[in-house]
Amino acid sequence: MTLLLDSIEAVAEAVREGPRVLPVGAGTKPALSSPPAGDVVALDVSGLRGIVEYDPAELTFTALAGTPVAEIEGALAQHGQHLPFDPPLRAAGATLGGVVASGTSGPGAFRHGGVRDFVIGVRFVEGTGRLVTGGGKVVKNAAGFDLPKLMVGSMGRLGVLVQLSFKVFPRPRATTTLAFELGSLEAALETVARLGHGPLELDALDLEPPGRVVVRLGGDPGALGARAERLAGLVGAAGPERLDGDRDAATWQAATELAWVPDGCRVVRAGLTPRSVPALDAALRAAGARTRYSLGANAAWIAWPDDPPLARLDAALAGLGLAGMVLTGPPDRQLLGAPRGGAFAARIRGALDPDARFPEA
Repeated sequence: MTLLLDSIEAVAEAVREGPRVLPVGAGTKPALSSPPAGDVVALDVSGLRGIVEYDPAELTFTALAGTPVAEIEGALAQHGQHLPFDPPLRAAGATLGGVVASGTSGPGAFRHGGVRDFVIGVRFVEGTGRLVTGGGKVVKNAAGFDLPKLMVGSMGRLGVLVQLSFKVFPRPRATTTLAFELGSLEAALETVARLGHGPLELDALDLEPPGRVVVRLGGDPGALGARAERLAGLVGAAGPERLDGDRDAATWQAATELAWVPDGCRVVRAGLTPRSVPALDAALRAAGARTRYSLGANAAWIAWPDDPPLARLDAALAGLGLAGMVLTGPPDRQLLGAPRGGAFAARIRGALDPDARFPEA
């Protein structure tokens, strides 16, 4: 069952009076937004759509949570601005609330930080149907508990997001991408470490196993050529492939839209460190999974096949002390690997949802 709602008041009433609920926007991450079997119904908030306020001079905007990210990016582009953390699945219809609830950031977060670094204000309906406001509409706001960051990665289990405020950045005047074929995972990781701590500011730094390192530079078009040459010199690999214009844009769109994921695979995002990559990669290859390491090998996007079972990935992540979030596939599992949250998370959940109106992950 799905409840279609188009006002904040209707959301509050549905949470307060109806059956247990789980919010859903565009459904681009169905493992998080599909209600489990039982008495939980889908609360479709895609009708909560539109930009409430946008001040290009202040580099901030406020929008309803069901607003598609693509719509936001279109408005920002008219003023030469963007969300630099590259929200994934924009073309697929991902909404602003879904990006915050899943806590997902794309390759551009390498330089500028992820979604939690850009969300500055939230309004959400908690488990008793009360509308809660946290943060504000300006960047300099440090009063009270940091509710905006708390809602990042909450998966709709702490409340229904209805409105969000973000800070934005100017869009780079030009970008270019260099791809290096380094032959092995070990050589690629060494290069990623060297570039990540090097003298050049990189907009994105991804690793495609086994040995392809993809780097994006952004800035003054007159300086990009010299910076690209310096980057190639730092890597020392012969003949890097340079991608400009449409090829540059297509490369990173394929990454953010997860175009490389084979049909029938579940998508799991896991945080990690470069030191964890060799062991994790060996486990993934043994299972026939594909992966892309993003953010300087500090995040793994994993395409997990139907067979072997997801429990195998759960065990592999737990054995390495890593945690993962399942984004696509059936809603039977959302969190994998090492447990997180603990007693503090339980207290927060008890305060915001005392009657268990939202399902547990």
